[in-house]
Amino acid sequence: MEISGARVLLECLIKEGVDVVFGFPGGAVIDIYDALPDYPIKHILVRHEQAAAHAADGYARASGRVGVCLVTSGPGATNTVTGIATAYCDSIPMVVFTGQVPSPLIGNDAFQEVDIVGITRPCTKHNYLVKDIKDLPRIIKEAFYLARTGRPGPVLVDVPKDVLQQKMRLKYPEGEPQMRSYNPNYKPNLNQLRKAMTLLAKAKRPLMYIGGGVIMADAHEQVMRLARACRVPVTATLMGLGAMPGDDPLFLGMLGMHGTYAANMAVYNCDLLLAVGARFDDRVTGKPGTFAAKAKIVHVDIDPTSIRKNVQVHVPVVSDCRLALEGMLGILADWDGQTDWEAKHAEWLAQTSEWAASHPLSYDRAASGPVKPQYVVETIYELTRGDAIITTEVGQNQMWAAQFYKFQRPRTLLTSGGLGTMGYGFPAAIGAQMAFPDRLVVDIAGDGSIQMNIQELVTVVWNRLPVKIVILNNGCLGMVRQWQELFYKGNYSSTCFEAQPDFVKLAASYGAKGFLVETTEQVAPVLREAFALDGPVVVDVRVTPGENVYPMVPSGASLSEMLLV
Repeated sequence: MEISGARVLLECLIKEGVDVVFGFPGGAVIDIYDALPDYPIKHILVRHEQAAAHAADGYARASGRVGVCLVTSGPGATNTVTGIATAYCDSIPMVVFTGQVPSPLIGNDAFQEVDIVGITRPCTKHNYLVKDIKDLPRIIKEAFYLARTGRPGPVLVDVPKDVLQQKMRLKYPEGEPQMRSYNPNYKPNLNQLRKAMTLLAKAKRPLMYIGGGVIMADAHEQVMRLARACRVPVTATLMGLGAMPGDDPLFLGMLGMHGTYAANMAVYNCDLLLAVGARFDDRVTGKPGTFAAKAKIVHVDIDPTSIRKNVQVHVPVVSDCRLALEGMLGILADWDGQTDWEAKHAEWLAQTSEWAASHPLSYDRAASGPVKPQYVVETIYELTRGDAIITTEVGQNQMWAAQFYKFQRPRTLLTSGGLGTMGYGFPAAIGAQMAFPDRLVVDIAGDGSIQMNIQELVTVVWNRLPVKIVILNNGCLGMVRQWQELFYKGNYSSTCFEAQPDFVKLAASYGAKGFLVETTEQVAPVLREAFALDGPVVVDVRVTPGENVYPMVPSGASLSEMLLV
């Protein structure tokens, strides 16, 4: 039986195991929405297409599956670009379906026509314009394959309206797509692994540096096994938090611009840096010439273009992170206890422990008075014991969450790392809550960034999603204000808010529950009550104005040049 292109698309989504789509309808995709009620796919109607992309992203990060969003042509498509770029920078598997004007009108400046394929070419792993309905099943199959394999990323499929209305007999391709120009390498070179392990055996001050690639590859167990077997301290990027338990004695915390003193000093002084699934971005390295300058560097990454892009690497390993670490563990097993790792690294571990003890993450812990934002994050951790899924916006709230919440498991921190997208956390929380309806999902937000997608309060109310939003409300764009204080002589240009909404009343107007917290004593009981409620909740916490994130490495400085107060 012949079916329309719209139904072909939906049938293909079923074949790919898609159970939820985040989207917003329009004329170019109205045929898909007409057929959608006939399929067992949950559609989450957002109130802005950017939120659809972020929600699909959050679903993917939390679940490890491919996130899907569906929008119309023109402004519907362009509104997803920030979300697509966010996913691209953080290597998140996502497929975005955009409607397009009918094929004969493409290039004629038709109503709601944009070249979304051209616009998104720099921020997608690949994208397609479907020109023939017969190509649609193959393209969808390839899109999902590309999104989830190799270094994951977003793929866009642009479908003209006439293609959605044409008819064909559906035959979905079987097996994995065969693409001549795309053959990601998963298996590590054994000789390179031997070189890496030989350097590890010789090292006196080794350090493992892990990133988001470890989480994407589900390699966290292998990281812990290698670190514990060889007694190697571990530091993580923002994207790697959760791959090593935050309270593990070997874990030094996050490194980089707002990393811990122990992590940054360990990088500065190590003689071997084993980098796994990380890309040496500027927020991590600081001044590139001084980054791990005393160390030999081993870099494991599935993307060969990420190796030697920012730093010189002595042993490159192009491989899936999990397979590479399993290979290293296999070599270690063959050595059969020839090395006393505990004794070999005892002095180094004592040094890293001394750094951690002498310069811990800290703040003024006054029992009463203005609420400290760090205390709010610590309280969230104490109430959840690391069992919640935490999303963040971007700015000071993001850094305090990274510093003071001890992430215990992978895929429990969802945050925009590479692009630094304000407005990401709340819609990402929607995606995570759809992936795990019974889990506690908390968005740690700022009063500036939460307003960028605040309209999605109606989405969580309508869909009965019990997302909790905790706003660290300091009355300003905190991170930019901090830079203005430290480096621009206190010229607070356009960062301090003269007017703010009443977030409690705003939540109520959407049908959500709202709480106001103004004292330290209120924090724990209000959060406990909020987390116990069934529906969506907004907690507006009035935190200390002018509080800064420390440590801080000034832009362009070495990791050893931290501002500690």
